[in-house]
Amino acid sequence: MAHRRDHYEDAFENFLRARQCPYVAVDEAKKKTFAAAQLKNFDFIVYSTRGANLLVDVKGRKFPDLAAVGRRRIGRPWENWVTREDIDGLHQWQRVFGPGFRAVLVFVYWLLGSPERSPFEDVHVHRGRHYIFAAVTLDDYCTAAKPRSARWQTLTMPTEPFRKVVRPLEEML
Repeated sequence: MAHRRDHYEDAFENFLRARQCPYVAVDEAKKKTFAAAQLKNFDFIVYSTRGANLLVDVKGRKFPDLAAVGRRRIGRPWENWVTREDIDGLHQWQRVFGPGFRAVLVFVYWLLGSPERSPFEDVHVHRGRHYIFAAVTLDDYCTAAKPRSARWQTLTMPTEPFRKVVRPLEEML
């Protein structure tokens, strides 16, 4: 396993290894310049048996305990913001790799509530934490993404359209 800075990427890589999915972890320390333009790296190349191979950008988010009545809820369900740099870089990498590859945002949600209340059936346990892996293609994300913050150059997809296009990562592997 590559050295991961955060538990979300670490959990994602553990998930791939547990399912014996072939992948390549992109080394953040070796950012490359392509065609004289600095591109933001994605996190993994994942080889799929169901179609196009995946260029994955992992986004770690907390998924609140929706049953936390009377307690302070941490975060919002289906939080899915990204930066414009994320989107622009993924578009460019998808063009570089060509038609056999598809750029995908994988939101790795750390479940703060009981795994029995997970929105997805498959819950991955890693280092005592429960995670789900929600995947959305770059093209699907961009069709409904809206500006979130002009100052921070972030985008988000409204919850209901996001819930319609996001799916468990297993369906793309």
